[in-house]
Amino acid sequence: MRTVIIGSGNVAWHLAKAFVSNQIPVAQIFGRNEEELQKISSELNIPFSTENLSDADVYLICVSDNSVEDVSRLITNKDCLVAHTSGSLTKEILRGEYRKSSFYPLQTFSKTKNLDYTKIPFFIETENPEDYKTLTDLASKISENVMESTHEKRKYIHLTAVFACNFVNHLFAKAKEISDEQEIPFDYFLPLIDETVQKIHEIDPRSAQTGPAIRNDQRVLELHEQLLKDESLEIYKTMNLSIKKMYHLP
Repeated sequence: MRTVIIGSGNVAWHLAKAFVSNQIPVAQIFGRNEEELQKISSELNIPFSTENLSDADVYLICVSDNSVEDVSRLITNKDCLVAHTSGSLTKEILRGEYRKSSFYPLQTFSKTKNLDYTKIPFFIETENPEDYKTLTDLASKISENVMESTHEKRKYIHLTAVFACNFVNHLFAKAKEISDEQEIPFDYFLPLIDETVQKIHEIDPRSAQTGPAIRNDQRVLELHEQLLKDESLEIYKTMNLSIKKMYHLP
C-alpha cells in the first residue's frame, strides 16, 4: 500500500516519524514549504516534492483546517482513500471523487518534543467498512488506542482537547508571565504542575480541585485581584466564578 503524507508542519512530521519508526513505508511527503520538507526528508529518508504529487493508495492530509479543502483538490486519483487529520472538520470537506475519511490523532504536536506514539489515541471515520479496516490497521501499527468516531463525536473530542490542553497551556504561559515579572524562576512551579497533572491519573478532576475559590476564601481572592490587572484579572475572576458554580458555592 502506497501512502503519501501531505504537509510539512508538526502533525505531518510526527506522523511521518511514527510511520518510519514502525516500518510503515511512506512513498512521499508533499507540501509547499521546501525547507521543512527537506528537513523531514533528510531525517527520515522519505522522498519529497513541492510540485509533483505522487500516486498513492492512501493520502493523509496534515495541514491547517483552513487549507484542507484547497489541498484536497490537488488529489485527482479517483481510486484512492484520502483522510484529513483535523479534529473538527467533516470528511465531506475533502473535494474529490475519491473515498473520504478522517484520521485524527488526539495529541499536541511540537517538532522539538519526542512522543510515545503508542499512547496516542487515533479516531477513525470512513465511508465504508473496508476503508475503516485499512486505516485502523495503519493506526494500530503505531498506537495501542484506535477507535471509530463519527464527526459529531469527534467535534466534542476536539473541544475537550482544547479545554484540557490549549487552555491549560495558556494558563501556564500566563503563570510564567507573573513569575518572570517577579523574578521567580518558573522551574520552581514545575513540581506543582507535575503533581497537578499526575493527580488526575488517579483522582477525578472534580475531586482533585484545591485553591481559594473552592475554599471560598474571599480574603485571598480579593488580595489576588489587587495584584492583577487587565486581561489577567478577567481570567482570574472568570476561572474562580466557574469553580464556584461547579461546586455550588455562593
